[in-house]
Amino acid sequence: MSAIERLGLSLTELEKLDKQYSYEQAQTQDIFGFKWAKRDTYESEAVKKAGAAWLIERYFENSYDKMNEFLNKDGERKIILDAGSGSGYSALLLFGDELKKHDYLGVDISDAVNEGRARFAELGIKADFIKASLMDLDFIPDGSIDIIFSEGVLHHTDSTENAIKYLSKKLKKDGSFMFYVYLKKSVIREFTDDYIREQLLQYGNQEAWDKLIPLTKLGKALGELNIEIDVEEDIDLLGIKKGKLDLQRFFYWNICKAFYKPEYNIDEMNHLNFDWFRPLNCQRQTPEQVNQWCVEAGLEIEHQNIQEAGITIIAKKK
Repeated sequence: MSAIERLGLSLTELEKLDKQYSYEQAQTQDIFGFKWAKRDTYESEAVKKAGAAWLIERYFENSYDKMNEFLNKDGERKIILDAGSGSGYSALLLFGDELKKHDYLGVDISDAVNEGRARFAELGIKADFIKASLMDLDFIPDGSIDIIFSEGVLHHTDSTENAIKYLSKKLKKDGSFMFYVYLKKSVIREFTDDYIREQLLQYGNQEAWDKLIPLTKLGKALGELNIEIDVEEDIDLLGIKKGKLDLQRFFYWNICKAFYKPEYNIDEMNHLNFDWFRPLNCQRQTPEQVNQWCVEAGLEIEHQNIQEAGITIIAKKK
């Protein structure tokens, strides 16, 4: 049985879903359909290798054994809801062929679900995809999902807090909620991020993509300098921490996101900059906020990884 069949859902009825979204969510729907259709910007071996390494590091402390134990600890076939699946990219990178042992349901607000169906089919992994907002899943019974996976998505809703609390209701008792959300950044970086996001509003998706190319090239130029600087003291007024840091990483974390990885080409780096700057809904939060929202949602945090980029959580439904 598929995830849709196990949940008692009618695919015919699901295909009729037609929701009205806020302006910000409608924009999210549009841009992520555009982004995930650019498969050549995220499917090279270099990008997939780096993405898989970052996922397994954050969720399972670099241990695929821990991941396998997590998915298969009781030997039961689980229903996995990928809330904001996009093209299924992150789920495939993290879980891979282990998904064949379970029933996967990808839900995304955008047309990226079409890319998801194609990618899973190419890999011979059975999966269901539904085009819907992760905040409009009333057709999924509460208490019916074993694992919710939401990698880098909840902050693209109108409210990260509401998304955590809404989705938590879908979990079975002792079910697991895996998610990653953005961490609030330093003062200048926060300002620059929002300024660029507002500037891009006047452009269509392809124009916005093109406008970000010079910024991406700047990040590449800074990275290729290979210069380390030493910030001797915390600069509390700007939220900048002391320490030795590569110049490009200092610029990236404290001034403006301009992604650089030497193994990536310009379009692959631009994909990540576009992912950050284009969505109007791009909430950033503190660990304290996330912890409180989990408590209020009836979740017990079992694993937490906090990095400069964001907060990774595995929590159990009490």
